[in-house]
Amino acid sequence: MKKLLPYLILLVTAWSCSESEPEVYTGQKIEYKLNKASDFNYTGTLIIRELSDRNLELTIQMVGAKSTLSTTFPAHLHYGSYTDPDAQMALMLNAVSGADLKSTTVLGVLMNGSKLSFEDMKNFDGHVKVHLSSEGPDYQVILVAGNVGSNSDDLLKFDSTQMKICSSDF
Repeated sequence: MKKLLPYLILLVTAWSCSESEPEVYTGQKIEYKLNKASDFNYTGTLIIRELSDRNLELTIQMVGAKSTLSTTFPAHLHYGSYTDPDAQMALMLNAVSGADLKSTTVLGVLMNGSKLSFEDMKNFDGHVKVHLSSEGPDYQVILVAGNVGSNSDDLLKFDSTQMKICSSDF
């Protein structure tokens, strides 16, 4: 039995090494606060992770009342500050699910044709907004918003009265 133990340990070690999954992320990660931006009681976080293929994964996780699976909240990445009335949309992100208040988007090419690296994202002058609806009067309601990249204002007080509504012209 004592002679069998080293072989058993070797077998378990070899099996566990061969079954490991490839790393999905590089370990590079940034988080930004998404602030309550209307009468609806939601806050959130934008988590940006670098994938092993150097693409970026943006995850919005909101905190607040959950809804049904069919309810979704449109999300956008914009250039400039949330206070800028002329802030152009950089990219439509995947909608936030009402069921788990989460959205994950692999960031591809932006609307202007550029692609952001992790370092570019840290220096990106932009913001994220999540709307109540994709159309009609509820499009004007922003649930959460926050500046990102070089524009991040986590240490400053968010002022929803300074927020500008994004254009519905995509």
